[in-house]
Amino acid sequence: MTRSTKPSGEVTPVGPRQPHPRHGTPCPCGSGQSYAACCGPYLDGTALPDTAEALMRSRYTAYTRRHAAYLKATCHPSTPSPELVLAESVKWLGLRILRREAGQTGDSEGQVEFIARYKVGGRAHRLHEVSRFRRFEGRWTYLDGPPGHSGGGV
Repeated sequence: MTRSTKPSGEVTPVGPRQPHPRHGTPCPCGSGQSYAACCGPYLDGTALPDTAEALMRSRYTAYTRRHAAYLKATCHPSTPSPELVLAESVKWLGLRILRREAGQTGDSEGQVEFIARYKVGGRAHRLHEVSRFRRFEGRWTYLDGPPGHSGGGV
């Protein structure tokens, strides 16, 4: 995953978007549910995540599926539009939620601390971030990862 804040805000998918998973396929976010019962409806645009954690999980899933349009659409308007490079060479290995703060259905803001594991060129990497989320026009959006934490925008 590469993220930059070029003024153009271009989204650059590298390689095709992943095919739609078969019914019953486990969701990449690690929830234990099927993709169709978990993040699938969010990425398909038929439902909206009702918590900050659900949005964060769906954004992780969007990275695994190289769904650049979803990643861009779920950023808060005040967040600089990232250039996303979603390379086929990145193999996402798993997501672990460490902590949640607020971000429930009645909240307007929330934080989710997580570790996302991935491989590039055979080397394993970990992205550890505390992401901030904010409601905008009734839906959850990704705001940022606070300074002092490794960012990445999942």
